[in-house]
Amino acid sequence: MRATLQPGLTGEFEFVVPPTKTVPKLYPEALEFQVMPEVFATGFLVGLVEWTCIQALRPHLDWPREQSVGTHVDLSHTAATPPGFTVTVRVRLDRVEGRKLRFSVEAHDGVDLICRGFHERFVIDAATFNAKVAEKAARRG
Repeated sequence: MRATLQPGLTGEFEFVVPPTKTVPKLYPEALEFQVMPEVFATGFLVGLVEWTCIQALRPHLDWPREQSVGTHVDLSHTAATPPGFTVTVRVRLDRVEGRKLRFSVEAHDGVDLICRGFHERFVIDAATFNAKVAEKAARRG
């Protein structure tokens, strides 16, 4: 982690919602999702928040050796967003506690504030992390 990784760091990302990021596309094998409205899915919104945080962090890490993984999500999703709308996600790094990072988050779709909350990430050494995952997979057999 570079010395520039400090509270107050901000990031912003814009994303045009395609039809492939709607509720029916979240888990195509789930029949229940297939009959739900074609609006931006909460699961994809969470991924968009993570992506925004990763982009904000990347210049402040020794990328790709250092990366970050999500460890906690506390987000509202309060308004439906149809495909074709642009969602703007804004993140602000509020706390740095060793390798644990806490962001405040907001997202807007050009009409409504659609999301507000917090997201925590943890800075990892990618090689060490991947080795531990491989070891876990090997234990399963």
